[in-house]
Amino acid sequence: MQDALFPDEPHEPESLPKATPSRRRGTGVLPHVPDDTVVELARALPERLRLGGSSWGYPGWAGLVWDGEYSESKLARQGLAAYAQHPLFHSVCIDRSFYRALTTSHYASYAAQVPENFRFVVKAPLAVTDATVRTEKGRALQPNPLFLDPDLAIREFVQPALDGLGSKLGALVFQLSPLPLPLLADLPGVMARLRAMLQALPSFAPSAPDGVVAVEVRDREFLTPVFAQLLRECKATYCLGLQAKMPLIQEQLPMLRALWPSPLVCRWNLSPMHGPYGYDNAEKRYAPFDKIVDPDPDTREALARVIAGTTGAGQNAFVTISNQAEGCAPLSAALLAEAVLALRR
Repeated sequence: MQDALFPDEPHEPESLPKATPSRRRGTGVLPHVPDDTVVELARALPERLRLGGSSWGYPGWAGLVWDGEYSESKLARQGLAAYAQHPLFHSVCIDRSFYRALTTSHYASYAAQVPENFRFVVKAPLAVTDATVRTEKGRALQPNPLFLDPDLAIREFVQPALDGLGSKLGALVFQLSPLPLPLLADLPGVMARLRAMLQALPSFAPSAPDGVVAVEVRDREFLTPVFAQLLRECKATYCLGLQAKMPLIQEQLPMLRALWPSPLVCRWNLSPMHGPYGYDNAEKRYAPFDKIVDPDPDTREALARVIAGTTGAGQNAFVTISNQAEGCAPLSAALLAEAVLALRR
């Protein structure tokens, strides 16, 4: 869990390092000097596309993102500035916020370490988005009385992220955990709660003009015109969640069509080959995340078409990729970028 790698107080950012081979490492993290082909690939991508990883603290990215080997804890604390110098990475998903609410100073520290055109995708705390209170190991204890509570969502998530990230805020993602059966049987009631929360959220303008609220679900029963209409009325969008608890990308596209035109928010998290509970198996199979292990060209090419259509219509696209998608997020990003450019030739 990423949260365990961070102290309670945010790391004070150092000045952004230069990507020069002759610089001494010192105590910081230096970026890998990219190949010219990667630099040219990044320059050719649509300006409105922001690709990134799902967090950044991976020692296996040495020679891809980092100039050498660093510990996981060092990368988690000090690697963001170097990560943000990778030519293809103009976004990242902050997963840490899902496990524990972050403060304005945490978010401000992140924002200070990245360039102006960088945008963050941030997950809402599970205290807001999980209908069940759980133990640290995930065992259900009791219903969550604060599930989709508007005041909690604003106080513990939206306002600190907005104040801390400012114009670098890209998407705030409310990922709804799988619903217990009684709530799944009362989906209209859950949607009423969701509507009330979304309608209570403050406007992001003018401090975060690119900011968008996105809702990701883990129950396919949500994928209905009623849900799409709710999101549209609340000025939110659908987060395209590519992982094995949801249908393949082709079956989720009707939600995007129903909300068109809208920014794209996509989290490509887990190869469907591992099944709905296969995250741990994928992590073991793919570690140390330095190569593509299970290529998924069908998902990649379908996502490339969505990206091309979205950015071609003048909408922003925020796409973050997990190592568990194909084995190595930086290499998946490069392959996805190539697929996007192939559609423009």
